[in-house]
Amino acid sequence: MRIGVDLGGTKIEAIALTEDGIVAARRRRPTPRGGYDAIVRAIGDLILALETELGEKGSIGVAMPGSLSPKTGLMRNANTVVLNGEPFDRDLEKFLGRAVRMENDANCLTLSEAIDGAAAGERCVFGVILGTGIGGGLVIDRKLVSGRNKIAGEWGHNPMPLNAAERQGPPRPCFCGKTDCIETWLSGGALAAEHRRRTGERATAEAIAEAALRGEKEARRSLEIYVDRLARALALVANIVDPDAVVFGGGVSNIAPLYELLPPLIARYAFSDVLTTRILKAKHGDSSGVRGAAWLWPEKSA
Repeated sequence: MRIGVDLGGTKIEAIALTEDGIVAARRRRPTPRGGYDAIVRAIGDLILALETELGEKGSIGVAMPGSLSPKTGLMRNANTVVLNGEPFDRDLEKFLGRAVRMENDANCLTLSEAIDGAAAGERCVFGVILGTGIGGGLVIDRKLVSGRNKIAGEWGHNPMPLNAAERQGPPRPCFCGKTDCIETWLSGGALAAEHRRRTGERATAEAIAEAALRGEKEARRSLEIYVDRLARALALVANIVDPDAVVFGGGVSNIAPLYELLPPLIARYAFSDVLTTRILKAKHGDSSGVRGAAWLWPEKSA
């Protein structure tokens, strides 16, 4: 049995998967506001409750914001800031008395979708979370590639490839300390801000997409601008990784026109005379992260 946990800003979800990927049990609870120790206890209690319910122990994987530094072994870059600087994996292992594997939530989404999701059967899969932030992950031959420095796939914090008009504007600060990261141009909030700048109208990314589908001119234009920027950013991935498939998760992934509009635009910007990369929506939706966490252990270790 495999147990996966997805630590989010508002909720923690835990599932138990059978060997063939069937969900045997699922539990959720709000993310504690009581600090770091409360989060460790909440995750540990969810895991123990699942194992008690099913009458057996499983391997344990955790999808989390941020990552563990290979230099210090401590958490870094998490927007759940109480995690940063803490030995998260070691503290959870101490609570449970056994080994735990942890990976960034975008990595887990990618692994899930490559194993038994939208990109199952593809050799090289790049996964993207399009939401409040921008995350990325890379899986090759059903194995996660996290890299020497544990930053493989962190495409959201590359510089955005700007056009001439965009370079004339003020730089966009990113929480990471740099400016004009892809995240600052392609998050759901960035789409809403672009629409407000152009029209004065306050609307969510989802509302803009719905208005564009109804044929509203200004909403359609805002969406076209966003898709063009996304295509430029994904052309970087195509040129470096040349994946068989790109899988989207996160709130912005629900904007249906993306999947039709993006392929020809990425082909325009990529360094190739043909681009057959599949652009896919995550099959498992919001559950991709927790399923990917469960798949962090190889079959022989489960």
